[in-house]
Amino acid sequence: MSASKKSGELYLGREYDLKKGEVTDQPVLYKARHLTTHGVILGMTGSGKTGLGIIMLEEALLQGIPVLILDPKGDIANLMLTFPQLRPEDFAPWVDVEGARQRGMSVEDYATQQASKWQEGLAGWDITGERIEELRQAAQFTIFTPGSKTGQPVDVLHFFDTPDADWDEHEESLRERIGGIVSALLGLVGVEADQLQSPEHILLARIIEHVWRAGETLDLPKLIRLLQKPPFQQVGVFELETFFPEQDRFNLGRALNNLIAAPGFENWQQGMGLDVETLMYADDGRPRASIFYLAHLDDAQRAFFITLLLEAVRDWLRVQSGTTDLRVVLYFDEVFGFFPPYPANPPTKTPLLALIKQGRSAGLGVVLSTQNPADLDYKGLTNAGTWAIGSLRAERDKQRVLEGLEGAVAEAGSDMDRRTLDRALGALKPRVFLLHDIREGAPVFFHTRWAMSYLRGPLTRKQVQAVMKGRKEREQDAGEKEPEVAERKLAVAEAREVDALAGLASEPPTLPPEVPQVFLPPTVTFEWALRAYEERSGKPVLAKGRQLAYTPHLLAMGDVRMLDRTRGVDHQETVVRLVQPGEGLAIVDWDEGRAVVSDDDLSPKPVGEGVYAPVDSVLARSRDLKRMEKDFADYLYHNVSATIWHNSVLKVYGTVGESRRDFLVRCQGEARNQRDAELKKARDTMDKQIARVQEKLRREKRELTSDQEELDARKREELFSLGESAFNLLAGRRSSAMVSRASRKRTLTTKAKADVEESLSTIEDLEAQLEALTEEWDAQAEDINARWADTLEEVEEREVSPRRTDVMVVYCGLAWVPTWQVTLEDGRSVDLPARETEGDNP
Repeated sequence: MSASKKSGELYLGREYDLKKGEVTDQPVLYKARHLTTHGVILGMTGSGKTGLGIIMLEEALLQGIPVLILDPKGDIANLMLTFPQLRPEDFAPWVDVEGARQRGMSVEDYATQQASKWQEGLAGWDITGERIEELRQAAQFTIFTPGSKTGQPVDVLHFFDTPDADWDEHEESLRERIGGIVSALLGLVGVEADQLQSPEHILLARIIEHVWRAGETLDLPKLIRLLQKPPFQQVGVFELETFFPEQDRFNLGRALNNLIAAPGFENWQQGMGLDVETLMYADDGRPRASIFYLAHLDDAQRAFFITLLLEAVRDWLRVQSGTTDLRVVLYFDEVFGFFPPYPANPPTKTPLLALIKQGRSAGLGVVLSTQNPADLDYKGLTNAGTWAIGSLRAERDKQRVLEGLEGAVAEAGSDMDRRTLDRALGALKPRVFLLHDIREGAPVFFHTRWAMSYLRGPLTRKQVQAVMKGRKEREQDAGEKEPEVAERKLAVAEAREVDALAGLASEPPTLPPEVPQVFLPPTVTFEWALRAYEERSGKPVLAKGRQLAYTPHLLAMGDVRMLDRTRGVDHQETVVRLVQPGEGLAIVDWDEGRAVVSDDDLSPKPVGEGVYAPVDSVLARSRDLKRMEKDFADYLYHNVSATIWHNSVLKVYGTVGESRRDFLVRCQGEARNQRDAELKKARDTMDKQIARVQEKLRREKRELTSDQEELDARKREELFSLGESAFNLLAGRRSSAMVSRASRKRTLTTKAKADVEESLSTIEDLEAQLEALTEEWDAQAEDINARWADTLEEVEEREVSPRRTDVMVVYCGLAWVPTWQVTLEDGRSVDLPARETEGDNP
């Protein structure tokens, strides 16, 4: 048995002697089941990274292992280019024409050279044409093109279908699925949403969960309608309007509606659904190589689809039993931007990290391929059990790889010569890789084998269409019968005849070049318009036919600036009016034409296919349009103004659009500031008066203390003098001097007592003054508070009108407005709006 045919092992190439710079005879066989610990392929441009990925996928398919491939650039689609006969004519349609020209060769000669190159290359690795044929027969190869019919289209909107699952048992997994759907959808319309912080994400997730729990049907149009009128009025502890106001919901709903109304969006809901079991195995039981070609999508669309596919794989993962075998490989080529390091968190990151962490137990192997290690989240590197590292020139890239590899090697119980690997990684030749499998011990260098697929570089959409020609019809089993084709042609012819009778044309009429005209795109899908009609009529209807009809309208758009520097107003409004032609259009009632139209809606060319109604003469003459433009300018000058609130006492002006409540809040703040300033000034004056009285009171109290002490002393002296006199009297020594001294003592005591009484009286008077000042302050403060409270009642409206020079008509001319013309099953015809026209413009 040759090295390339061992069961359960992938033949990747042969070991490479780094010192001699030679390929050895020792084959490198990688055990397929080791991929359940996931793998990372790293290498700069020209390292052979894409070739190694395709070789790994070829080997997995030969082992009967299905593969799901995310191909953002179109390189892995080369798996479709296998030619068992290796004939030049097989290569000719796929060789690089520019490469042939640069070499001065014809396409045929270049194809011959490429065929010879592949014959020799494969022979050097013991691979024959029989082996290539075996690969072609081992699996069913399909290129899926989401959002396009170039390859096999993919129905991604079925993800909104209510799942048949018990909420009590699967609540956590269902909420994870809802989170992925909402993240993908918001990413598609350019909303960066955090699942725990973003009101957009939280509200949409709540709506979907509400509908799913009720077991009701759900699709994108219904989700948009429920976004405008959610089936609940509270989110958490907040009222709905506080949490996510109506205008914000309308803006988000409009963005989502524009998405599904865009031409070509129907391709997102056609073809095979994202059922992983179906994507893994064909009807005949063979494994599938499901290649999701994404090169035709923009970044937002790629993230949208990748998120949904990863969520689909995550759903599949949840219901799988445990296994040690490899069930399926998820290969993600050029993962840059979809699994970035912290803190970046695109919608693709959460489900991909979940698959890496949980896939092993269910037999899922995730392989990520990228040029720079810095493109990957560190958790992705540390969770990888297999590393294939090609040439890396950037020192930062080498150091990051060596750090992660060193940890992985140490975990496996081995040693790593970091210095040797550092030198080697910067000098590896093309197709030479360092392979480390944590289950196999020390890393080895190897040279990849020759790929059986023709590596011609990224496939273009035209080439994808060519390679899928014939396969798509067989896989869809959707070939049309001749009678059906004839019936369809007859229906188209009948529709055209009816259009002609109604005066409709398949092309817009030719008008003079001086007549301005624009085309408005449809923003309401047919399905949504029909459902709205059903809701109005109160009964379901069946549509037998439909077409998009464009009718001429008068569109006027103007900018009006209201400027009043004295009042602090500098406000500009855009006014839009859309008027349908008819009798009396010469005198336009502009108030009846309110509409929602932005500059982005104005297209100089028709948007999509449709029929066109005839143009009224007044819209086809430039002189009439100029007259209506002047009339519109007069209308703007006389009817558009800005109203603001004003408080003349506080000298406060409001802002345009400010509510009376908000203005009063500002006035309260201003009145409070001015009141506080007046109170402070009055309080300072009063405090000075009180301080003077308090200082007098303190002095008087000190004087009272002194007087009291003097009085006490005089009383003691007088008492002593009386005792002395009594003693002398008993002793017979009384004299006139003694009597005089006693009299003087009594006089001094009387004077000291008078001083004390005077101090007490003064203190009482000063305390009365303090009490009076306090009462005076209370009355003064009450008066100040009352006066400033009264100022809040002095609120009036002031109008700011534009000057003539501040009125500018941006557009006044013909606008083609789309309408759905629907033929019902009972033969009746109805016209349904294909875009919103009512708005809140002034």
